[in-house]
Amino acid sequence: MSVLSVSASAAPAPSAGALDEAAAARFAHLALACTHKEYPNKIAHVLASEEDVMPPHYLTPAFYGCFDWHSAVHGHWLLVRLLKLFPNAPFAKDARASLAASLTPKNIAGEVEYVGREDRASFERPYGLAWLLKLSAELRTWDDPQGRQWAIALVPLETVAATKLKSWLPKLHYPIRIGEHDQTAFSFGLVWDWANVVGDAQMKLALVDADQRFYRGDRNCPLSYEPSGQDFLSPCLSEADFMRRVLEPEAFGKWLGDFLPQIPVKAGVEWLQPGVVTDRSDPKLAHIDGLNLSRAWMLEGIAHGLKPADKRVPQLLAAAEAHRAAALPAVTGEHYEGGHWLGTFAVYVTSHAGL
Repeated sequence: MSVLSVSASAAPAPSAGALDEAAAARFAHLALACTHKEYPNKIAHVLASEEDVMPPHYLTPAFYGCFDWHSAVHGHWLLVRLLKLFPNAPFAKDARASLAASLTPKNIAGEVEYVGREDRASFERPYGLAWLLKLSAELRTWDDPQGRQWAIALVPLETVAATKLKSWLPKLHYPIRIGEHDQTAFSFGLVWDWANVVGDAQMKLALVDADQRFYRGDRNCPLSYEPSGQDFLSPCLSEADFMRRVLEPEAFGKWLGDFLPQIPVKAGVEWLQPGVVTDRSDPKLAHIDGLNLSRAWMLEGIAHGLKPADKRVPQLLAAAEAHRAAALPAVTGEHYEGGHWLGTFAVYVTSHAGL
């Protein structure tokens, strides 16, 4: 799995879409404020002995900031994504310096040692590992000398993440349908996109097998039961957003009709309202802002997977816009509970990263 297996021209340059430089700077500063901020820190760390009692920057020397490992990983993805879109922005120098400090061969070797240990088989699986592959894919498709250097440095950890997921997928007997980190459908989508970039046919076959076992026969997803009180991912929409990657538009349109028959075909029908956030200083209640952002990009992804003339497309896009409008003003960094991660979700939706 060579980093040179995909040239920089293999993927088109991303479009900034609704993301302008001022908004990009706001989101970049959220990541810059936390990528090397070690405390507060929530480590998913099992102690095997007293020798394992160490501070985060010793345990995971590249990704120890942003409160937890997966947020540190996707905070680095945010910086790469914005550098690709706005290479000459005022924040670019600081973003490059932050990435250069993290993505060194020595730091990645430390990550490999930690993540690859046998007694950490479930570490950050699948969410954090999927975001690690998303970071790798972003670097691999960047025509930039430093970007290529960082992509090469990340390969050993990318290999560990991919190997762990390939080993786990055949053994996973049931999908995980919750609205938080352990959910499988969202992570499967990120991993699928990475597999397309690197040309990993084995991973795609494993994901198609999972799709057939877990999702292909699903009907009437209970969208009205969503959200749960601390969701940041929609179980129903995440599944559909993954399936639109696997199926061709005609087959996907038929599957979607059985899976989410409540999607309207005419304007003016209320069917999916943005979630309500009651306390943004509460780390779990603040998840609902993330739900609104992820719903927005998933609704757009679902629309993208249908034929353009499908009558559901306008209603999907209208709902996506309502969710985006409800959530983006809240991505301010006022509360670290949301500031350490919501910038990533804002960049993902505004830069159309999933499309």
